[in-house]
Amino acid sequence: MKIIRVFPRRTNATPTDELAFVGEPTMFVPEVDEARISVAFSWDLPEAERLEKQWRHIAPVRIGGPATGQRGEDFTPGMYLKKGYVITSRGCYNRCWFCSVWSREGDVRELPITEGWNILDDNLLACSDNHIKNVFEMLAKQKHRPCFTGGLEAARLKNWHVQELRKLKPKELFFAYDTPGDRDPLFEAGKTLLKGGFSRKSQNLRAYVLVGYPGDTFTAAEKRLVETMKAGFMPMAMLYRDETGKRDSAWVKFAWPWVRPAAMSAKYRTFA
Repeated sequence: MKIIRVFPRRTNATPTDELAFVGEPTMFVPEVDEARISVAFSWDLPEAERLEKQWRHIAPVRIGGPATGQRGEDFTPGMYLKKGYVITSRGCYNRCWFCSVWSREGDVRELPITEGWNILDDNLLACSDNHIKNVFEMLAKQKHRPCFTGGLEAARLKNWHVQELRKLKPKELFFAYDTPGDRDPLFEAGKTLLKGGFSRKSQNLRAYVLVGYPGDTFTAAEKRLVETMKAGFMPMAMLYRDETGKRDSAWVKFAWPWVRPAAMSAKYRTFA
């Protein structure tokens, strides 16, 4: 079955093959059996519905993806994510108020491991030890240094994880400081990673920091970002959005310096 995949917007993870399209049909669209519109963000659903009307003249259309609440299936490399991006498990045991993963995917379930170097699992460290070891073995065979942009849960980090991660020489390891309960585990993870051979100078220890959510303040958000650096991680501000995708302009201005790599690097070095 020949399938076109359509995406409302382009991101770093969007596939680039000849059957992947962003937006409306072009003048040169191959004959296919079906067009699937993949929607990652809830605020893109209106655009997906508009695109469905454009693509229905090409082939039968289906709308799916995380934003629709659709449960993910086994991962097919290169289908909805660019080559190199890989998902080896879905779901999460945590019930974070701002995250839809647990309601959409349920508890963690392990998938067949496919080739790739950028891990996007919802919560890899919540998987069984055997699965995690097999993922690390797969990564060790790749030509690219691994990235863990899906994020690793600090509270689940173990010494043997650090030892194996160190062998992989990852390009980036992302953790998170989203709620007050993340603070102490993040500091402990930082100690474990630095003691295990990772270095602040390499700047490959990163952490997403959620900012701008209801009730948040600039003072509290800056405190979390600074604490992240003290814990050993270079922060990346993740600006909260509601289902409409709206962002407060004041928070956009606040977050901007905390997402620019050059600015982050200069701030981070002061804690090295």
